[in-house]
Amino acid sequence: MTRTVALPRRGTPSAGVAAPGDRRFRRPDVRPVGRRRIGLWCWQVGRVVFVVGVASAIGYGAASRILTSEWFRVGRVTVRGNVRASTIEIQSLIRDIKGEHILLVDLDDFRRRVTASPWVADATMRRLLPSTIEVRVAERTPIAIARVHERLYLLDEHGVLVDEFGPEHQEFDLPIVDGLVRQAEGGAAVDASRAELSRRFFAALRADDSPRRRISQVDVSDAADVVVLLEGDTVLVRLGDDRFAERLRTYQELAPALRQQLQEIDYVDMRFDARVYVKSKGRLAAAGR
Repeated sequence: MTRTVALPRRGTPSAGVAAPGDRRFRRPDVRPVGRRRIGLWCWQVGRVVFVVGVASAIGYGAASRILTSEWFRVGRVTVRGNVRASTIEIQSLIRDIKGEHILLVDLDDFRRRVTASPWVADATMRRLLPSTIEVRVAERTPIAIARVHERLYLLDEHGVLVDEFGPEHQEFDLPIVDGLVRQAEGGAAVDASRAELSRRFFAALRADDSPRRRISQVDVSDAADVVVLLEGDTVLVRLGDDRFAERLRTYQELAPALRQQLQEIDYVDMRFDARVYVKSKGRLAAAGR
């Protein structure tokens, strides 16, 4: 029996034939990338947290041992920079520091105790592990001897009474300052304005050694007028409250001429610069410069 198969005509589209699927060529499933990244991030964070936790535990344990260790208790105090203030005196001012933990002790509090010493102008303190505190002091420098009633005291550049003048201070060849003390309730006290005037006076003469070395006495009873007496001279020189060095040099230049013209001069007033007033034998004379 013969079968006849009809061929498709040229130009006529053939009918679609569905080919059976082949599992060997099936595309594999692709998993989302986001979940993998999240998992990796969580693992890394966990690792960091673990490391930090272990380190914190170790650090806490070490800190606890340090804070409770007797090895870090202050057992020694050294003092540097002191000449007049004795080491024993300074150590006695901060004796409570011994036994304190060196890392926890309040150094500012003990530094204030050290500066309570009259000879100490300033102090610094530092820790020297494991158990030593070093104190370095800056002492006051006397610039004059203040007369307080019948007693004499060393006076520093800030107008502070440092120590009572005695035989142990004979190396200090300093001028005497009068008039610092004023009467107040409860007794005598150093007047702040007069102390400031004396401080400015000596500070102004610090750079000019010539007149400074000749000063024998200074009076600041008037807080607006420094009165000076020079060595080998009986004339009181009034300098006012500024231009001290300049006015004192001017007086030294004029002094020989004044002595030739006038005798028994009580005082010379240099406060007015353009004119010099001289009081001699009860009369006041003015001279131009």
